[in-house]
Amino acid sequence: MGILIRGGRMIDAATKMDKIGDIYLDEGIIQKIGDNLEFNERTDRLIEADGCLVLPGLIDLHVHFRDPGQEYKEDIKSGSEAAARGGVTTVVAMPNTSPVIDDPDRVDYVKNKAAQVSGIHVLQAGAITKGERGEELADIEGMIKAGAPAFSEDGKSVMNTRIYREGMKIAAEHNVPVLAHCEDINLRGNGCMNDDENAKRLNLPGICNSTEDVIAARDVLLAFETGARLHLCHCSTYAVAKMMEMVQETGKGDRITAETCPHYFTLTSDDIERDDPNFKMNPPLRTRKDLDALKRALKNGAIKVISTDHAPHSPKDKEGSMKTAAFGIVGLETSFAISYTELVETGMLTIMDLVEKMSLNPAKILGLDSGTLQEGHPADVIVVDPNAEYTIDKNKFVSKGKNTPFHGHRVKGKILFTICDSTIVYEAEQE
Repeated sequence: MGILIRGGRMIDAATKMDKIGDIYLDEGIIQKIGDNLEFNERTDRLIEADGCLVLPGLIDLHVHFRDPGQEYKEDIKSGSEAAARGGVTTVVAMPNTSPVIDDPDRVDYVKNKAAQVSGIHVLQAGAITKGERGEELADIEGMIKAGAPAFSEDGKSVMNTRIYREGMKIAAEHNVPVLAHCEDINLRGNGCMNDDENAKRLNLPGICNSTEDVIAARDVLLAFETGARLHLCHCSTYAVAKMMEMVQETGKGDRITAETCPHYFTLTSDDIERDDPNFKMNPPLRTRKDLDALKRALKNGAIKVISTDHAPHSPKDKEGSMKTAAFGIVGLETSFAISYTELVETGMLTIMDLVEKMSLNPAKILGLDSGTLQEGHPADVIVVDPNAEYTIDKNKFVSKGKNTPFHGHRVKGKILFTICDSTIVYEAEQE
């Protein structure tokens, strides 16, 4: 069955297309873009998109699906459903599962399970070291052969610089990106929120900016030396934003890239009114100075990607104090609406800019031919009502995780349809 999306405003950052028209999807690809396209009334589905945005499916470089080993928090099926509800058609799952994804067989496990239960593209990153213990390199080449599109030690940094450098050299030889979680574990200590006046007010241990900054600087220098393709994950600080602006000035901005997340350009530690574990994430919410620097870096292109760091937990994991609760918040079902509301509605970015950061640039980093609306490319497409306002309700999430600081927030930009490989994998309920 083909799908005709009629009369929507089509936005494509790859070709700078911004026009109202029709798009026809069938057999997994975009077959035709034009005006007054015909379709078969008996076999095709018609989506009337008047007043709506038609965009490439979003690509999230940074999610945690907890599968294998912690499926009570999330699994590939529930995570994929959450992604589809948020307009995300491709994800990169982090390897810090139980057991860690550190060999080809475990990459195959995720790939095979996703083929059975997921309606979207689930790509599995491999760990850099065995068991993410930072002591011995994992089978990076074997995992590349098994289909791992990237490597990461997410959840921690490889603190042994010599081992990390060797891993980056192997990744460089195979031209696969390294996704870097930048955190000096010795500087973090037992911190649970940003080290500022709000931490003192709440009597909570803080995490200083240099916890992130020093490892980000190290990793950038190693990337320059080894030629590795480096992508800095969940950037949160003023210094890292400025660092990426410096990288861009060197002309290496296509090989050394960075992402930030909706919570880091929307919230600050000032929003933590009480000791609430739903505001505990790693890195933590920073200050207004940091937030403003991240927004500037998004606007000037120094930070090229918006990802979620979707990190679902069970209610028990998020009970009690921020001192003892798990790090992380969910984000797949809210990322587009928060980003659209905070960045596009305010004039910080255009909708073209947002599509570039949530679809096109992630596709480029992974070497995918999706993330664009062009004939012959994958039929991963979303339809969005940009004027629909709604209140985020964690109780309506399809993710197993309900841990979000955005419960009750008012946003604009509702995902109406998510289409992956020309199959509708999410359709909003009529209200």
